[in-house]
Amino acid sequence: MSVDELFGNDPWWVVALKALLIFVFLVLYTLFNIWFERRVVARMQHRIGPNVHGPFGLLQSLADGVKLGLKEEIFPKAADKIVYFVAPIIAVVPAFLAWAVIPFGPVVNFFGHETPLQLTDLPVAVLYILAVTSVGVYGIVLAGWSSGSIYALLGGLRSSAQVISYEVAMGLSLVAVFIYAGSMSTSEIVAAQEDIWFFIPLLPSFIIYVIAMVGETNRAPFDLPEAEGELVGGFHTEYSSFKFAMFFLAEYINMVTVSALATTMFLGGWRAPFGLAQIWEGANEGYWPVLWFFLKTLGFIFLYIWLRGTLPRMRYDQFMHFGWKWLIPIALGWIIALAFIRKLQVEDMLDSTAMLIAAGVAGLLLLVTFFLPAQEDEEEPAEEPAEFDAFAGGYPVPPLPSQREAMAARTTTTSQPTDGGE
Repeated sequence: MSVDELFGNDPWWVVALKALLIFVFLVLYTLFNIWFERRVVARMQHRIGPNVHGPFGLLQSLADGVKLGLKEEIFPKAADKIVYFVAPIIAVVPAFLAWAVIPFGPVVNFFGHETPLQLTDLPVAVLYILAVTSVGVYGIVLAGWSSGSIYALLGGLRSSAQVISYEVAMGLSLVAVFIYAGSMSTSEIVAAQEDIWFFIPLLPSFIIYVIAMVGETNRAPFDLPEAEGELVGGFHTEYSSFKFAMFFLAEYINMVTVSALATTMFLGGWRAPFGLAQIWEGANEGYWPVLWFFLKTLGFIFLYIWLRGTLPRMRYDQFMHFGWKWLIPIALGWIIALAFIRKLQVEDMLDSTAMLIAAGVAGLLLLVTFFLPAQEDEEEPAEEPAEFDAFAGGYPVPPLPSQREAMAARTTTTSQPTDGGE
């Protein structure tokens, strides 16, 4: 069935109820992810983690949320009050809107009405997700600018540069999915993965997307807009109480959003894991696919937590260098190669054996290129430092340590006897 036949025919109460359920799902998923992250990192560090409030400490996140909501509101004196107040809203609203086109499952009986487990769909649904999530960065940039703090401003600028660079790589990785599926509709992309999930034939795109989604969501080791060791707290340094909680909520929902998009694009969406559908005929029917979808996204959340618990934060120049000089060129080259391969497949000029040989050669070339040591430039002879003049600028200036060493070396050279010591 086409997108037009599946969507747009639901009564208003079905649409409203599905929207409410998505909102509740995201809020509860955020509370769970906060608890999950603290428990997993605690286990990695041989600690216990939250275990007092509620069973297994599950109510700890709820207690933290209530605490944030009841804390004192602070408005910095130098802040632009209107923009400062609106910025958290701009950050959190697009995080919810992106889920309008994410498929949770197939067509089900929803309170007596046949409807897909998806709020709606578009022929360009993936572009809609990219556009909406890009709007969220304006909240971060405006928060940094309106706070009246140089640390917050630097965090906002870093976030804007980060989104521009890594969203290019993310978009290029998704182009390969569009080529392979022949559609930008999320429901049709899931349908195209009935036989094989796209992460197998499109493994380079999958790897690039996973790296880019970590950079897109400002998570460790790419959490440079919040680098507390350099910028105190980054763009949200001057925020407190409920406004800070909104940024916190936006970050965790964005994590789930990019994880859900990765699941939809590369891991078959709501479809059951490999082999389960052959054993159990009802694995992809009814509401069971919601469970498979949840488990797949939870796998990506675990990857986020694993990276945060193991990798140190990158330097900002390393981060930008990696995005512009590695991810984007590799993504462009892969798209060109994939378009050529798909054309040969359509024309029946390429069989599976030739594809395996080509993939092996390409992988070998990438490994050689990646691990080949770079040729070091020939070292040029160091220039003789100029003699230090303390009064060169009109004022007496003490010499730098390197200048002191040069002066000491000259003094030693001139004081050595040249006539054999006589």
